[in-house]
Amino acid sequence: MPTPVYDDAHLLDLIQDRRSVRVYQRQPVAPAQIERLLEAARWAPSPHNAQPWRFVVIVNGATPHPQAVALADAMAARWREELARDGQDEPIINHRLARSRQRLLESPVLIIPCLDPAAIDRYPDPQRQSAEMTMAIQSIGSAIQNMLLMARAMGLDSGWMCAPLFCPDVVCTVLSLDPQLQPQALITIGYAIERPVPRARHDLAELVVYYI
Repeated sequence: MPTPVYDDAHLLDLIQDRRSVRVYQRQPVAPAQIERLLEAARWAPSPHNAQPWRFVVIVNGATPHPQAVALADAMAARWREELARDGQDEPIINHRLARSRQRLLESPVLIIPCLDPAAIDRYPDPQRQSAEMTMAIQSIGSAIQNMLLMARAMGLDSGWMCAPLFCPDVVCTVLSLDPQLQPQALITIGYAIERPVPRARHDLAELVVYYI
């Protein structure tokens, strides 16, 4: 069977057109589109074919889903404590929390990719076990990138929030998840009100350190 040839120029355009969006229209995302995002994610590469990703999906309707509200409130409470310990002023804390809470409650879809440690190989020595965990985290990143690009290919927009990394216990408790799951990110999906201006990227000459 001949190897299929895809339009690499179109793919590069798609990659360069992706933006990190924070504010969305109220327009809902169809269930079939959500399923397609998850289908793209599960085809990401993973060492040893471990497929260590698990996904939590919350869909906000005309009003925020109760689970989204509970998650936003609990994460905000934890973040408030941390910002206060950092010495942030109260008005700044309130502003940052309000913006973060808005993103969770006004995004049509929230997807929380989690790492399942039970899916990865076990080794007797810490060095190899640490490498195995790193590979699993890299796999989750690949699955997320697949989702972001599929979203853009369907005319959707997305945002990548890292907040769950700082309070995984809060996320698992609020959503009644298996406590062994490790939330890695929170992906917002919807239709942007206004697409952000692209940020500058480093020139390749600054990034390639070895090329023979």
